[in-house]
Amino acid sequence: MCPDPVPSDAGFSFVHRVPVRFRDIDLGGHAHHSQALIYMEEARTAYWRRVTGVEDPSQVDYILAEARVRYRQRILYPDLLQVSVRTIQVGRTSFQLEYRVLSGDGRLLASGETTMVMYDYEKSRSRRVSNELRAALEAFEGRPLPRDRAAAR
Repeated sequence: MCPDPVPSDAGFSFVHRVPVRFRDIDLGGHAHHSQALIYMEEARTAYWRRVTGVEDPSQVDYILAEARVRYRQRILYPDLLQVSVRTIQVGRTSFQLEYRVLSGDGRLLASGETTMVMYDYEKSRSRRVSNELRAALEAFEGRPLPRDRAAAR
């Protein structure tokens, strides 16, 4: 578990509730470490729908390039998690999301970041973040978003 100071949840305007399912539990009696990424993915999908209006999964035009997770406390069954998502950076072809996974009673269980790359499936290559997408992300987040990782910190 991570001994770092607990980061603030200020600035997260999107929260998605995700149940801890019995099937998520491993022999240690807590959710398997891979489940945190699945909880984040479920929240990311809901966030994307809210920000872009894209409902059809076949219309999602990004791919996961990188993921980091910090485990802070055990995720136990049963619980209804509160998974917060926000965009913290938008680059030329990618954007970075930050996550907080809280227990139903508000304890920070995990945090993470993912880098998503805009992707053209027909050409099998990355593509630019459109001005429309940048504007939608900034409007949803209520602030200008930095263009590089150093400025996002």
